[in-house]
Amino acid sequence: MVDKFRERQRTIQMVFLVSSLVLLLKAAQLQLFDDSLSRRAHATAIHRMTIYPPRGLIYDRNDSLLVTNNAVYDVMVTYNQISPKMDTLKFCRLLGITREEFEAALKKDWKSGKFSRSVPFVFMKKIPATTYARLQECLYEFPGFFVQVRNIRAYPYRAGAHVLGYINEVDQRDIERGGGAYASGDYIGATGVEAYYEERLRGKKGFSFLLKDNLGRIVGRYADGKADTLPESGDDLVLSIDARLQQYGELLMANKSGSIVAIEPSSGEILAMVSAPTYDPNDLVMTNDRGPVFRRLHSDPLKPFFDRTVMAKYPPGSIFKTVVSLVGMQEGVLYPNAGQGCGGGYFYAGRLYKCHGHGPVTNVVDALAYSCNTYYFGEFRDIVDKYGFHNPHQGLDKFHQYCRELGLGRRLGVDYPNESAGYIPDSRYYDRIYPRHLGGWRSPTIMSLGIGQGEIQMTTLQMANLAACIANRGYWYPPHLAKGFKSGGDIPALYRQAQRVNIDPKYFELVVEGMAQCVNRGTARASAIPGLQVCGKTGTSQNPHGDDHSVFFAFAPKDNPKIAIAVYVENAGWGASYAAPIASLMIEKYLNDTISAQRKHLEERMMKANLVEKYLQGRRQAVLKPSPRPTTPPPSEPDIPTDEPIGATTATQNERRRR
Repeated sequence: MVDKFRERQRTIQMVFLVSSLVLLLKAAQLQLFDDSLSRRAHATAIHRMTIYPPRGLIYDRNDSLLVTNNAVYDVMVTYNQISPKMDTLKFCRLLGITREEFEAALKKDWKSGKFSRSVPFVFMKKIPATTYARLQECLYEFPGFFVQVRNIRAYPYRAGAHVLGYINEVDQRDIERGGGAYASGDYIGATGVEAYYEERLRGKKGFSFLLKDNLGRIVGRYADGKADTLPESGDDLVLSIDARLQQYGELLMANKSGSIVAIEPSSGEILAMVSAPTYDPNDLVMTNDRGPVFRRLHSDPLKPFFDRTVMAKYPPGSIFKTVVSLVGMQEGVLYPNAGQGCGGGYFYAGRLYKCHGHGPVTNVVDALAYSCNTYYFGEFRDIVDKYGFHNPHQGLDKFHQYCRELGLGRRLGVDYPNESAGYIPDSRYYDRIYPRHLGGWRSPTIMSLGIGQGEIQMTTLQMANLAACIANRGYWYPPHLAKGFKSGGDIPALYRQAQRVNIDPKYFELVVEGMAQCVNRGTARASAIPGLQVCGKTGTSQNPHGDDHSVFFAFAPKDNPKIAIAVYVENAGWGASYAAPIASLMIEKYLNDTISAQRKHLEERMMKANLVEKYLQGRRQAVLKPSPRPTTPPPSEPDIPTDEPIGATTATQNERRRR
C-alpha cells in the first residue's frame, strides 16, 4: 500500500516537473527567442509613419535639370480615430468633395486583410498644394486624418521621354522582388533610366514613431522622437545626354518613324537618343489621370511606346559595306587599290543584281564613296569563299567573329532596359534553312549580306557604336547614359574599358577616307557641312512593304572626332533623302551650336516633312503580306559556276573579276 502511494506521488511530481519545464521553455521562447508577441503589442501601442525621401534628380551633361521633383500631398486616415462629432461638411468643403465621395473613400473591405481600422490608409491621393494649405490650417479639427508628403516627377525640357522613363506605383511583384524595400503605395522606376538606376535614385525611407492609446488614437511622439529616423535623399544622376541636342533631334524627327543615336567616340557617352514618334513625359506624371494617356499611347498605330533606339531591329543597308571593307582587307581578300567594273550591276546565273549609276570605282575609297553594290557583292563572296567555294562555312563564321568584335549581333551592355542583340547570321543558321542533303548553300546564296540586306539586323544604337569604332580607328567604349552621380561614386568599370577590334588601324584609315569622300563627292554630298569634314555613309534599306528605309551613319570631325551618329528613318526612301540631312544637322548643331544660314532651308524641310502616312501604309501592307523568309533551297548545283573549282583561291577569283 505504501509503495503504491509513493509511486503515485512520484508520478504526480513528474507531471508537475514536466509541466513546469514545458511552461518554462514556452516562456523562454516567448520572451527570449520569439518576439512576435512583443512586436504585436508594440504595434498596438506605437504607430510607425513613413517619411518618403526625395527621389534623386536627373541632370544632363551640361548640368541642365532634366527631371525634378514636385511635392504632392496624400490625405491619410486611421479609421478608428475618426471622431463621430467631426464636422464632415466642412472637411468635404475643404477637399472639394461630396458627402457621398467621403463615405465611399472610407468604405473598405475590412475582412480582406488589406485594410485595418487601426492602420492608416490613403483617403485621397495627390491633393493640390492650395488644398493642402487650406486643410493644414484646421487639420486639428479632424482627428484620424493627416497629410503625407510625397514627391513626383516633372520634366522641364519636355523631351527624352523614352530615355528618362516614368515611375509607377509598386505592384505585388515589385514588393516581393524588393526584399523589403517597398510597401504598398510606394513608387518605383518603371522604364528608362528611372528603372535602370532605381536603387540609387529612390533613396531611403525615414520613419516617425507615434504613441497610441488603448483606442488607437495618437497621443504623442514615442521616446520624444529619439527612435525616429530621417529619410535619405536619392542620388542625383548626371546623364551624358545633351538636353538641347535631344530636343533638336526630336524636332527633326517630328511626324516621322525611326530613331537617332549620337555617341561621343572618345568615351562611349550617349549624347542623344531619340525614338520617334515620342510623347511629352509630363503626360505621365503621377498627378495626372494616366489611364486615358496610357490607353491613347498603347492604341496609337505609330507605337510611341516602342523604343526604336534599342528595340527595333533593322537591316542596315549600305552602311554595312564599311564592315565588309574592313574584314575583307584584314583577311587579305580585298585589295584596297584594285578597281571594279560595274556595268549597271552584278551578273550571276543569268540574273542582274542592279546597282545605281555612279562614277568609276578604282579602289575601296571609291567603292564606299559611290556605294557600289557590284563591288560589295563580289568582295563579300571573296570573304566567304576564302577557304574554298565549296567550304563557305569557315569564311562566313570568320566574318561573323569580326562582326561580334565590332559590337554587332550581341548586346552592347548599355545602361538602359530592353536592349536587343540584333542578329548576324552564321553558318549554322544557313545550314538549317538550306540543308546539305538538299544542295546546301554557297556564297551566291547569301551575297545580299554584303550590301547589308538579307538576315542582318542591327539596332540604331549598334549602328552609332559602329560609327564610333570607325571614328576611333579600331576600338569602342560600351555606350552608356550615366556620366556620374552628384554624391560621388564611379559608373561601372565596364564603360571605361576600350573594346578593341582585331583589324589593323591602317584599314580603318581607308574606310574613314571612303566615308569622307562619300560626303565630299559621293552619295551624301548634299549633306556636307561648310568648314567641317564629316565622314559618313548612306544606306537605303530595302522594304517589301512600301517605301524603303533611309539610313545614314557618320562622325565628325574627321580627326579627333567629337560625335558619332546613326539615323534611321522608316519608309523615307534613299539614305540621302532624310537620314543623311538629319544626321548632318544634328552634327552641326552639336559642334557649332547653330545651323548656318545656307543650310536653314534644309532644316526647315526636315522639320516640316511628314512621313506618317508612308509609315502607316507600310504597316498595312505588312499585315496583308508578311515579309518573305528564305524557305527554299538555293539554285541547284548546275546553276553554280563550274569554273570555280573546289579549293580555288580567293586571289584567283579576284584576278578573274579584275580581268
